[in-house]
Amino acid sequence: MKKLFKTYLVTGSLALSLMFNLSVQAKPEQIDRVAAIVDSGVVLESEVQALLENIKANAQRNNQSLPSDRALRTQVIDKLINDSIVLQLGERMGVQVSDAQLDDTLSNMARENNLSLEQLRDSMVNDGIDYERYRENIRNELISGEVRRANIRRRIYISEQEIANLLDAMKEQSNTNIEYNLGHILIEFPSEPTQADINSAKDRADKVLELLNNGSDFTKIAIASSGAGDALSGGDMGWQTVNEMPTLFSEVVDGQDKGAVFGPIRTGLGFSIIKVLDIRGREVMEVEEVKSRHILIKPSIIVSESKAESILKDFLAQVKAGEADFAELAKEHSEGPTSVRGGDLGWADPNSYDPAFKDALARLKVDEYHEPFRSSFGWHLVQLTGRRTLDATAQMNENRAYQLLYNRKFNVENVRWMKEKRDEAYIEIIEQGEN
Repeated sequence: MKKLFKTYLVTGSLALSLMFNLSVQAKPEQIDRVAAIVDSGVVLESEVQALLENIKANAQRNNQSLPSDRALRTQVIDKLINDSIVLQLGERMGVQVSDAQLDDTLSNMARENNLSLEQLRDSMVNDGIDYERYRENIRNELISGEVRRANIRRRIYISEQEIANLLDAMKEQSNTNIEYNLGHILIEFPSEPTQADINSAKDRADKVLELLNNGSDFTKIAIASSGAGDALSGGDMGWQTVNEMPTLFSEVVDGQDKGAVFGPIRTGLGFSIIKVLDIRGREVMEVEEVKSRHILIKPSIIVSESKAESILKDFLAQVKAGEADFAELAKEHSEGPTSVRGGDLGWADPNSYDPAFKDALARLKVDEYHEPFRSSFGWHLVQLTGRRTLDATAQMNENRAYQLLYNRKFNVENVRWMKEKRDEAYIEIIEQGEN
C-alpha cells in the first residue's frame, strides 16, 4: 500500500544543533498520521483513537463487553470513512450549520439534562472531555443528518394504500386495549311478533332516537322505556372491548367517538339503541382553533408607532359605542390581506400566529375585543369571534403511520445510498504498520 507523507515536529534540540553545527541531531517526533484516504479528505489516527476511547469508556460505564481491538478498529474506521464521504458531499452541496444553530442544539441537549449550556460545558471539562472537539462533532452530525435527509428523501415513495393498510393493522392491534362504556335502550316486541308489533316497536325506537339526537337525557329515557335488564341502571352496560360486546353492537361501535348514538338495531328481542358513554385506552388528540378578525395598522414614516396605536384606540371606542361597524372599519383602514373580508381571519390554529397575536387571543373570551397591541407585523385591534376544539386523532394516526413507513424505508435506503457513495469514492486504508 502506498506510503504517505507524515508531518514531523522539529524539536528544540535539533534546531539548536543545526544552529551551532553540532553533530548530534534530535530524533523527529511524529504528531499524527493518516489512517485512511477518502477522496479529497483523510481520516486521521487521532480521530480513530478518540472514537475508540469514547466507545471503550461507554462500554466500561455500561458494563458491556466489546469485540477484539482489531474488529473494533475496523468498525471505527468504517464509520469515519462514511462520515468523511457525507461531510465532503455536504461541503459540495453548501450545507452549513451556523454557530447560533449549533448553540441552540447544544442548549436543547443541556436542557434535557436540566443543565444550562455553561453547566454542560463545565461538566464535560470536569470529565476530561474536549468540549470544542465535542462541539464540532455535533456540528458534523447535524450536517450529516441534513445531507442524508436531502439525498434519501427523494428516493422514498409512500402510497395512500400503504398508509391505509398500516392504519388498519394499527387499529386491529389497538382494539384489544380499547374499552367502550355503552348505554343500551331496548324497545321490545313480543317473542312471536306480528308485523304490526314490529312496526310499532320500530316507531317507538325511532322516537327515542330522535329525542336522544335532540339532547334528551339517555339515562332518564333508559329507565323509563328500556326493556333490557340494565334499564334501572340507566342502560349502563359497563366497560367492554369490541370482542366482549355483541357482534351487532361491535360492528357499529368500533372506532366511533364518545357521545355517538346508533340505532335502531334489530335483534331477536326488539330494537336496540346504543350510545357510547365513554372510551378508555384509546389515544385521543384534540386541537383548539380560534376564529377572529382584526384591523392592522403598520407604522411608517407618515404613521408613527404612537399614532397607529391611537388610531386603533379610537376605532375601538367607536365600535363599543355603536358608532362604527368593525368590518367596515377593517375594509377601509386595515392594511392586511384580510381587509376585503372585513378583517376576518377565519378558523386557525393559534400557534400559527405571531406570538403577540396568539397571546392576545388567549386572553379573550368569545366576542371580546383586545386593546390595541403591537406584533411583528404592526399594530392590531382584534376581536375573538369563536373558539372550538376539534378531534385530530385521525390525522394524528395518519401522520404516525406515514412517519413509521418513512422511517422503515429511510433506514433501508440509507444503507443503499451509503453503499453507492462508497462505491463511487476513492478509499485507501493505511495499515498501522506502514511508514
